[in-house]
Amino acid sequence: MFPRLFHIGNFNLPTYGFLVSLGVLIGLWISVRNSEKLGINGDDAWNLGIVVVLCGIVGAKILYIINDWSIYAAHPGDIFTLNTLQAGGVFSGGLIGGFAAAAWYVRRHRMPPLATCDAFAPGLALGHAVGRLGCFAAGCCWGKPTHFFWGVTFTNPLAAALVGTPLNQALEPTQLFESAVEVANFFILTWLLNRRKFDGQVVGAFFMLYGVARFFLEFLRGDPGRGEVFGGAMTGTQLISICLVIAGGIIWWLRPGMKAVPAQAAR
Repeated sequence: MFPRLFHIGNFNLPTYGFLVSLGVLIGLWISVRNSEKLGINGDDAWNLGIVVVLCGIVGAKILYIINDWSIYAAHPGDIFTLNTLQAGGVFSGGLIGGFAAAAWYVRRHRMPPLATCDAFAPGLALGHAVGRLGCFAAGCCWGKPTHFFWGVTFTNPLAAALVGTPLNQALEPTQLFESAVEVANFFILTWLLNRRKFDGQVVGAFFMLYGVARFFLEFLRGDPGRGEVFGGAMTGTQLISICLVIAGGIIWWLRPGMKAVPAQAAR
C-alpha cells in the first residue's frame, strides 16, 4: 500500500519499520507506567522491555524463517538479505521469544513475574496494533481474495517486489482486522488491570483473547509459509494460538497471588 515513508537519494525509510518502532515505543511507555502503578521499579521495567523487544524480534524472525523453510533451505543465503529483514516476522514467534527473555530477566532481577506480565500486557496489545498497521503499509501478511466490500487492492509494485504482495485484486485486510482486535484488547486489558483480583489475571486474559482471535484470523490469511501441523489440519500459528488460550485458562483456573493490589491503589 505504502511501503516507503520517504526516500532521499539512496536512503529510504520503510513505513513498516517506522510503525513497528513507533509501536514498540508506545507499548514500552505504557508498560513502564503500568509497572510503576503496580509498585514495580520503573528502571527495571524499562530494561525488561528492551530485552523483551530485542528477543521478540529475533523470535519473530526465527519463526518466519521456519515457516518458509522450504524456500530458505534451497537458498540459505537469503536468510541474511535485506528482503528477509524487511519482511517482518511472525508475531507468535515474537511472543514466545519475548516471554522466554522476560522469564529470564524477571527471575534474575527478582521482579514479581505475573504482576509484571499484567503490567506489560496492555502495552503489548497496543504496540502490536500499531505494528500491524506497518504490515498493512508494507503489504505483508495479506489475506485471501475476497468479494466483500471491505476488500483492499494493493497496487504498489514495491510491495510485490519486497514481500510478494498480490497486486490488483481485492484481498481480506487481515492486517487491519488484527490491528482492530488488538486495540480492543488494549482497552479491555487496561480496564481489567485497574480491577484485577489476582496476579496473572490480565496477562491470562490477553492470552485467551488474542489466542482465540488469531486462531480464526488465520482462516483469512492468504500469504504462503503459514506452516502446517497435523497433516495440514491447522497452521503452526493456530497451534500456538490454542496453546496461548490453554495457558491463559490455566492461569485463571489456578488464580495465583489472590492478594493482588488494584492498580489505582498501588504506590
